[in-house]
Amino acid sequence: MAATDHRKSVLITGCSQGGIGHALALAFHARGLRVFATARTTGQIVDLAEKGIETLSLVVDDDDSILSCFRSVEQLTDGRGLDYLVNNAGVSYVMPALDIKIDEAKKIFDVNLFAVMRMCQVFSPLLVKAHGTIVMIGSLAGVIPYVFGGVYNASKAALHAYANTLRVELAPFDVKVITIVTGGVKSRIASHVKRVLPEDSLYAPLEENYLRRQGHSQEGAMPTAAYAESVVRQVLPGAGPWPWRWLLRDGRRNWIWEGNKSWLVYFLSGGYNWTAFFDRYMTWLFQLRRLKRKEI
Repeated sequence: MAATDHRKSVLITGCSQGGIGHALALAFHARGLRVFATARTTGQIVDLAEKGIETLSLVVDDDDSILSCFRSVEQLTDGRGLDYLVNNAGVSYVMPALDIKIDEAKKIFDVNLFAVMRMCQVFSPLLVKAHGTIVMIGSLAGVIPYVFGGVYNASKAALHAYANTLRVELAPFDVKVITIVTGGVKSRIASHVKRVLPEDSLYAPLEENYLRRQGHSQEGAMPTAAYAESVVRQVLPGAGPWPWRWLLRDGRRNWIWEGNKSWLVYFLSGGYNWTAFFDRYMTWLFQLRRLKRKEI
């Protein structure tokens, strides 16, 4: 009979080689966690399996695939729950707002937002059982008007808003939600599809700038391994600045800013230390603490 694995567990979406998920899998593994790395096919992450990381097939915008992955993780963890769910999988779409194709925009939202919602719903029993943590890989694009990225920006802004609300709603069950506001990080997300402007685009005179914009996030980007190590260090218990100032500490841990130019935007936008205040206010206003005390 196989020995019981008592390590903390983490499931990461979108772990194909060269991306943020791949680096996060290695960083969590190095910290001694039991890592379930996922990709559309396990053939894309053979190198992770060779390092002792458990790999699973997962197509995040396919409900049947999500349910199959859930059943596998439930069985592999032997009913002990899931400690961390890292929603990393995402796709980019660089196109002026007036030139977007609605069908493509829907596909972006399917992966960047609705798939995340589905993952959180399906895996919630395991997360609640383990008093786990959901980690959302967000983006500076959801905070600033990153031109020619209206659809992607909107999907990430929506993800941030969803995560903020989910964090408050899950708090009574001791499940945490952390948003990683990601700046420039070396990744393959900008290299998948090279696009051209429509011939009648109002932005045709700026085509050279548009083409540069497609790879702009990679200019001065933070090395992927360094980003992953910093994120994992801050997500795991015991990390975080200002331990003696609970309001600032909690706000910082709700939103972690990492990657090229992330701290610049953090300061210019006023930061998100106020999240701790609104978390407590909404919890009080709608009596969510009654769930924790099991009064209903």
